[in-house]
Amino acid sequence: MRFVPRNSFLEFIPATKCLNLIPVLPRKTSSQTFSEFPAPALRAALLAWYRANKRDLPWRGTRNPYAIWVSEIMLQQTRVAAVLDHYAVFLERFPTILSLALASEQDVLAIWSGLGYYRRARLLHQAAQHLLAHNQATLPTTAAELRRLPGIGAYTAAAISSIAHNEPAAVVDGNVERVLSRLAGWGEDTPGLRRKIEDLAAYLLDSAHPGDFNQAMMELGATVCLPRNPQCASCPLHSVCETRGEHHTTPRPKMQTRPIGYALALRTPRKRNHDAQAEQEILLEQRHAAQTVMPLLWELPMLQSPEVPAEHLATTARHSIMQVNYDVRIRTTTAPSINALTVAGGDRRWVPLSETVTLPLTGLTRKVLTRLKLLPK
Repeated sequence: MRFVPRNSFLEFIPATKCLNLIPVLPRKTSSQTFSEFPAPALRAALLAWYRANKRDLPWRGTRNPYAIWVSEIMLQQTRVAAVLDHYAVFLERFPTILSLALASEQDVLAIWSGLGYYRRARLLHQAAQHLLAHNQATLPTTAAELRRLPGIGAYTAAAISSIAHNEPAAVVDGNVERVLSRLAGWGEDTPGLRRKIEDLAAYLLDSAHPGDFNQAMMELGATVCLPRNPQCASCPLHSVCETRGEHHTTPRPKMQTRPIGYALALRTPRKRNHDAQAEQEILLEQRHAAQTVMPLLWELPMLQSPEVPAEHLATTARHSIMQVNYDVRIRTTTAPSINALTVAGGDRRWVPLSETVTLPLTGLTRKVLTRLKLLPK
């Protein structure tokens, strides 16, 4: 092991995937203001760590504003693993703003199915249509202009403009907010907390590499400065952090567990002619447009009772929506029995199994049909 003298700007740390040769930053005292952070050293440390440790994600290999926009919208309140399954498929189906704008909302929701928070997809679609209506084939280049589009707020606008166009616009999402709060030693009761975080993010931003710096901040929060059990020993900003560990936050509401049941009704219609091969159909129900959660999406009819006799149990599943963990039971039934067993809801339709993939299904319905091997690949 080689050591650099202590008075050097750098000290040697055993090289691993998480720990690299990084600057030892001057410790900030609690009496200092954020403007006295060692900003140049902090930027250098964070960027060096990011370039050595960033995850290999498909949207990081492009400067295409449209692709970056799609990825940022998908990543809102959604796990990276889930986005990886949808990102390439979405861009293959809608490779340009024009193709997205010309698509029907049902087509967009069908591709989005499984990501949840479907309002994001609707606003993404509406923004593309807005651009088309104003004869714009590309996204605006500045954060201020981007914020005029449906569904694009301050965070998304800063992310797109900084990554695609190197605009020095600082991002503040949940990860960045946590990193900066801990770095400065701020709690939820700090007066003017949100404004302070935004000011600190803007102050620390590396104007020469704003896209990389913003992604580095978000990556640090997502992989090291975790909400619970932060990996402080692996943090490139450890020596300047006021908190060095979890900071006090309001406890999240406890998840509720709730049983729920759905009916699985399949039928094979009669052949219309001797040459046609009858295809199995499934009964699906469309949620009402007025419903606040997942309006107009398709799902299995809901059972009046979640209790399902063992001989009729097709499968079980666990599914979380917001603060509720659903204990899901799927009951096999027949067309004559469906109305007596289920709750009256939206419009129902017998759908050929081959066509289910073209419908905007709820995430739970997609999960169940996939598990039962009824959803076409």
